[in-house]
Amino acid sequence: MALKSLADRFRIWYDYERDCNSKTMQMLESVPESQRNSSSFQKAVDRLAHLIHARLRWLHRLGHWPEMPKPFPENTLLSDLPAMLRKTEDAWVDYLHDLDDEKLKATIEWVLPDGKQYRLNLEAILTQTFGHAWYHRGQIAQLVAVLGGKAVDTDYIFYCLANPDKMI
Repeated sequence: MALKSLADRFRIWYDYERDCNSKTMQMLESVPESQRNSSSFQKAVDRLAHLIHARLRWLHRLGHWPEMPKPFPENTLLSDLPAMLRKTEDAWVDYLHDLDDEKLKATIEWVLPDGKQYRLNLEAILTQTFGHAWYHRGQIAQLVAVLGGKAVDTDYIFYCLANPDKMI
């Protein structure tokens, strides 16, 4: 796929993120049943829920999600994650569908619960959401490995090698 615009990059990166979400679920599901009651397993599950909620929080700030989810969910059930992912992924695919380079220049303003106000262009925000996922997926992989599960490599380069039509 030839890169036609910067907006295309964010659509491709989100295709990659969706692939990573699937692999992250595989990692969590590989943890032996005997380890699934541990606090470390719950931390890994909640970390993926955090990624989902972070994506939805940004959609809310961008006017494409009705409610603001809490940033750090707790005691998420592993069995709830697939539906949470589907709902979030569908919403993001829909949002990114009409994204163009002009929209990426838009300044987005938001206020955190502590009252601090922020302004940033959409390109920077979308780049942050992408990097945020890498950071936490690494934490999940580490927790899964310690728990005796199978950590899966979600490096972007391997996604590109497996999907040469999606390379930028």
